[in-house]
Amino acid sequence: MSMKDEEKKDVETVETVETVETGKEMILCENLVKIYKTVDIEVVALQGLDLTVERGEVMAIIGNSGSGKSTLLNMLGGLDRPSAGRLFVDGKDLLKMSDKQMIKYKRETVGFVWQNNARNLLPYLTARENVELPMILTGKARRDKALELLDMVGLLNRRNNKLSELSGGEQQRVAIALALANNPKLLLADEPTGSVDTKTSNQILDIFREFNRTLGVTIVIVTHDRQLSKKVDRVVAIRDGRTSSEFIRRKSYAEELAELGNGIGNMYEETHEELAVLDKVGRVQIPREYIDALGLRGHNKIKVELEGDRIVLYPPKGLESETGENQQQNTLPV
Repeated sequence: MSMKDEEKKDVETVETVETVETGKEMILCENLVKIYKTVDIEVVALQGLDLTVERGEVMAIIGNSGSGKSTLLNMLGGLDRPSAGRLFVDGKDLLKMSDKQMIKYKRETVGFVWQNNARNLLPYLTARENVELPMILTGKARRDKALELLDMVGLLNRRNNKLSELSGGEQQRVAIALALANNPKLLLADEPTGSVDTKTSNQILDIFREFNRTLGVTIVIVTHDRQLSKKVDRVVAIRDGRTSSEFIRRKSYAEELAELGNGIGNMYEETHEELAVLDKVGRVQIPREYIDALGLRGHNKIKVELEGDRIVLYPPKGLESETGENQQQNTLPV
């Protein structure tokens, strides 16, 4: 074998990314841990998080500040690496990627839409030039593709305008077109409606759903906007670095819109059902209001019994009299 052939073989080895067959799963997180360390401080941002997102799904992640949702988004986008656990996106093992492979992943597999448009767009370029930029970096520049994406977000007539000439909502729509320029399989959006009004927020979500329908792209949205989260079929709540519960839509968003159009549905009724999430070893996070109702704040033990098809939670002996007769138990379906 010649020296040139050996070098070529080495390059091919570097480009090989370990993959697994994940079937319907676009994202698979198992027991994901992220620890940030400084000289004096150690912060655990994720504490064994489990999450599965199917291909072609549009879902939202909610959580209070410091819950770990932004940390998770950064790791899915290849901007940070987990400390432990398993993380697969599109069958690729993100924990075992080299730096070179990670760059390729960020260019070709995932697209990002930030809340701050200064992170999305370059102010001295026009809308069209911003959307073309990712394609230029990969050597696949196509003006017609950039114009097609701008048309899909309703901004074809603003293609020659620069950032200062566009409203906040228009800038965010350009950012969505830019994130999809290289045909990613996964689109991540960090508070995409955080700085726009309700009407523009609805327009942005409609654009996400249209791209999902026409391109089949999987979309994960991190948001504090509970109105936005009601318009997706699944919402995952993260608390203290773990998935604590999921909100599953009782009817699909399309069915609900059809019923409202026919005067059948009620726009004020609850759209989602909340389910607690069990991790791989059977742990479950109990909602804080339940803990308060049982008078367990400051205590770390609880009595658990199986009664027929229910798991029943009781305050331990000594606390029962404090909580009152009507607050002695909470039940969870098995």
